[in-house]
Amino acid sequence: MICERPQPRPEYDTIVVGAGPAGAMAAYGAVERGPVLLVEASALPRDKSCGGMLNEYAQEFLARIAPLPRSMVLDPAHVNFRYVDWDRSIRKPTGLRFLNVDRGEFDDWLLSFLPDDVEILGATQLIGFTQDADGVTVTLKRDGVEYAVSCNNLVGADGARSAVRRALGEGSVSTYVTLQDFCVLGGELEPYFDCIYMRDVGDSYAYSYVVPKGDVAIVGSVFYPKTKRPHLKQDLTMTMLRESFPQLGDTVKREASVALSVRSPGDVIPGRGRVLLVGEAGGFMSPTSGEGISYAMNTGRTAGEAIATSAPAEALDAYARATRHIGANIHRKLKWLPFMESSWGKYLAGFVPTPVVSRITEGL
Repeated sequence: MICERPQPRPEYDTIVVGAGPAGAMAAYGAVERGPVLLVEASALPRDKSCGGMLNEYAQEFLARIAPLPRSMVLDPAHVNFRYVDWDRSIRKPTGLRFLNVDRGEFDDWLLSFLPDDVEILGATQLIGFTQDADGVTVTLKRDGVEYAVSCNNLVGADGARSAVRRALGEGSVSTYVTLQDFCVLGGELEPYFDCIYMRDVGDSYAYSYVVPKGDVAIVGSVFYPKTKRPHLKQDLTMTMLRESFPQLGDTVKREASVALSVRSPGDVIPGRGRVLLVGEAGGFMSPTSGEGISYAMNTGRTAGEAIATSAPAEALDAYARATRHIGANIHRKLKWLPFMESSWGKYLAGFVPTPVVSRITEGL
């Protein structure tokens, strides 16, 4: 439940930092051992910048927990991934299918079915923590006041710029810059998640995407780390995209965010001591597709189960063993990344038969 108390209690069994899918799933599992405090730096309900699409793995995962409310599914309900080479007018639809949801409602729904032994505090920041053989002491800041709260295990589920990971001394992973425009739709778009490669935006540009979301369309662009003036580059991509998508009306909102840029197996870290890292905080995200929701829910739930079924000092080892295959999956995908990002890779993709592109995409 969302906690009405003005401050956290002095002690919990588990503290989870970050109230997104990874944090919600970690709390869902860990509460089987004892009371959980779930804290979120943003006010709740939070507003996460995201395309809001659930792949088949995320859908299968959720089917084992609870049915998704129909109200959060947008029109069109499903979109298929389509590779678009903008300069050569090549479009290759694939069999990779996503459920099209409202991301804000999705996050809020995940929190709604947490049991009463999970207390949720929004607008609460992690200042730091210390750990020893007896547990973890976490310093939290809420309404300008700092509180020292103890727990047996701490879970970092606080995303690409994880404060838990930094405080753990593991260093940050580099991040992409992402910008999303919400455009009024003046007509129907085809039911695709269009992933668009352009060559005239500059070397800092990775790709753009267009997704219909009910009465609006999300038009996003992803830029490599340390990109300068990304808003101007987004203006350029919007001008170009509107030439081929006349249905895109005025921009009603633009939001900026960051996304993890996993570059090496060393970026994936399950944690240290009594601290577990899940989702993007632990480097768990597809380096080739940028998909992170299924990784977040999977690693969050796995961490929660490891805490619930292990002694506090042994939870990390259990979690690391259970997620080893996920790290191996990310390592495999990293081998594709240099080719996919190269100009040659993007050029050759235009000559690959569409069924082959579909099979390759479904594995990324």
